[in-house]
Amino acid sequence: MFVTELRFECFADTTISAAEKAINQLLEAYRANGQILGREFAVAFNDGEFRVRLLMPEKSSLAHKYHSPWVKKALAELTDAKLLAPREKFIGQDINSEVSNTDTPSWQLLYTSFVHMCSPLRSGDNLLPIPLYRLPATFNGDHKRIIRWQSEWQACDELQMAAATKAEFAALEEVSSPDSDLFRRGWDLRGRIEYLTKIPTYYYLYRVGGQDLASEKARPCPRCGSHDWKLDEPLLDMFHFRCEPCRIVSNLSWDHQ
Repeated sequence: MFVTELRFECFADTTISAAEKAINQLLEAYRANGQILGREFAVAFNDGEFRVRLLMPEKSSLAHKYHSPWVKKALAELTDAKLLAPREKFIGQDINSEVSNTDTPSWQLLYTSFVHMCSPLRSGDNLLPIPLYRLPATFNGDHKRIIRWQSEWQACDELQMAAATKAEFAALEEVSSPDSDLFRRGWDLRGRIEYLTKIPTYYYLYRVGGQDLASEKARPCPRCGSHDWKLDEPLLDMFHFRCEPCRIVSNLSWDHQ
């Protein structure tokens, strides 16, 4: 991933509140389209211009060809706040994050965790994140629903990993059960992505707990009950199960690996 700085210059008298609203609307539109990553963006004002540093999947993430209708509208509305179109200053590669997948995958999956800021869509060939703006818009012109699902999954993951409150059990149910609301929404998004990209797309179902390793290896697909989903060798050294009809991948319980 890469870090860039956007600079917004005023071309006439404006107010902090008007500039703040216009800039934040643009940043939210970028985020909903997968062009920038993260949730919080510090916008600084100094020497008559506004500056913000952003994390992007690729150096070209803010190219016009990737803009959603919302991004184009937000860019146009900068004029109303008396701001020029942003100037980009490339900072460099982020050494603490993954590179993005650039090749068309043979299969892909929805996979995230509370420590990941990158796209939740991963290549099944190498597990590298696939920038969302490279896909056709999933709903209403961009990928807001995928970003929202990812935020909810990460929130549940952080709660269950902390294991400090009763909320842990409800959160674990959401990320590990095919009957949860989070699974239903994510699995539907998976199907939408597969339909649009024509690439087999799977949903990662988190697994922890279980009685022992033997019973864990013998457990059936939790959605259809099939015992044919156990793989001879784990995919990407991580996924020990894959159900083709249900489009689900899962791991041996983390308690028994």
